[in-house]
Amino acid sequence: MSKIVKLNLLCLFSLLFLLSFKQSAGMVETPDIKAGIAKITGRITSPNDANNDSVFVNITVPHPISGEFVKYKAFVDRSGKFSIDVDVETVISLIGLHTSLNPEKSLLVKLTSGGVTNIDIAYNSGFDIENIDIRPANMTQNDMTRGIDVIGKMIESRPDRAPKPMYNKSTADFLNHAKTVLSERLVILNNDTLISKELKEVLSKDFHLFLYKAHVFDYKDEMMRNYRNTNKDKNENPDIQKIDRSYYRFLKDFKLNDPQYLNCFTFHEVQLEILQNEILGLPEIGESDIPSWLASVKVILADLVGFDDGQYYDILAANAYGRQLNEEVRPLTEKQKENIVNYWKEGEIAKILFRKNQQIVELDKFKSPAVVNEISSVPDDKIIETIIAKHKGKVVFIDLWATWCVPCLDAMKQFRGTKNELRHKDIAFVYLTNASSPRKLWEEKIKGIGSEHYYLKDTQWEYIMNHFEFKYIPSYLLYNKEGVLINKFSAFPGNEKVKEMINGLL
Repeated sequence: MSKIVKLNLLCLFSLLFLLSFKQSAGMVETPDIKAGIAKITGRITSPNDANNDSVFVNITVPHPISGEFVKYKAFVDRSGKFSIDVDVETVISLIGLHTSLNPEKSLLVKLTSGGVTNIDIAYNSGFDIENIDIRPANMTQNDMTRGIDVIGKMIESRPDRAPKPMYNKSTADFLNHAKTVLSERLVILNNDTLISKELKEVLSKDFHLFLYKAHVFDYKDEMMRNYRNTNKDKNENPDIQKIDRSYYRFLKDFKLNDPQYLNCFTFHEVQLEILQNEILGLPEIGESDIPSWLASVKVILADLVGFDDGQYYDILAANAYGRQLNEEVRPLTEKQKENIVNYWKEGEIAKILFRKNQQIVELDKFKSPAVVNEISSVPDDKIIETIIAKHKGKVVFIDLWATWCVPCLDAMKQFRGTKNELRHKDIAFVYLTNASSPRKLWEEKIKGIGSEHYYLKDTQWEYIMNHFEFKYIPSYLLYNKEGVLINKFSAFPGNEKVKEMINGLL
């Protein structure tokens, strides 16, 4: 074999090696929909010898088809090892992972359906991550450690200029302003030289979704916030322009048929915004056959999103069922199951929905009906007293929450199992919110929560928050059977701590 041929083969093998390394270490592949399970194993170590039964790993898995985040907790053994199986809905899934040794530092980890991912994390004495060893080597360490951090930097970034009044401008001016803000924030991501190009594309899409969900979808709320931030007279009620469906033409910029959105953490939350939006007015899927439902949806959405066919619409239909399963914790009816089989046959979306439905069937066995209580005529300073009096002889656990409060909703999901365990005991679970939660959305969400609910006037809510010195939600009040306040706290401390508090009073 000539030297030239040998040299060409060597170059070819070197090129193939580099390409395969790029694919395994840096690429974020386009995800395909698949109902599966992925296993995560690993070891957590630190020089402080902190590895014991109290150390745990928290894992957040986006489910873009059934439409929710699913959280898992895996405790490590005395040697620091852990192992856990998680449900996934795509062949490749990007998940969030952090440990109790440093809960502020979250990692991006790529899982493969049907595969095993081993991640060993070594901490230094200050509980900063010193080294990560992941097998298979399917992401760079910079992608894993910097991905979530750079999203946080973009969220927290503020321009060196005073807020610009937008409440008295046209919606076109506001949407152009939103594009400018997006471009300014994305500079932070684009200037990061350590994150791979492939992950940057996903993070760019994810931040686009996040920014618009937080500040653009609810035009009236954003304009009121803008007014308060730019106007000295906080008591005036500005005349906010009313919007119609055409306002949502910004959806076309997302190009939502791109399957890479399945890798985005915020995707299913934006889908829920679209499904619940009163101005868009998409019909609930109910027991409609899927082709008919999609036809009515496309009449509303096609011009706004820029297409009338593609995988996106199938995902939206699946999310519509997920809205019922997750928000209302209500299982599929036999007619709905029939519609799903007729449309998706034995496809992956059908498998995912039926798997989720089986989980909801188990939860529904223990769910109590939601009871709405009218209390608007009660004086502000008598609200809690009135609620406690209704439940004489019982422990009363009061949860202050809102439909828009993600930590509130996460806490409720975490607490479902413990709440089921306590359902036959002398305890009343009471949930308070106010008009910051849209009434229609509140009425939908409480179906999945069950128990006792109160929709307070703003003055009633403000009195309670001020009286108990609460600064944010979720916040909680715990009363004993004699109606005496035993504990008050903000932020959900975890199932075991709350369960211990309650059991101590029963």
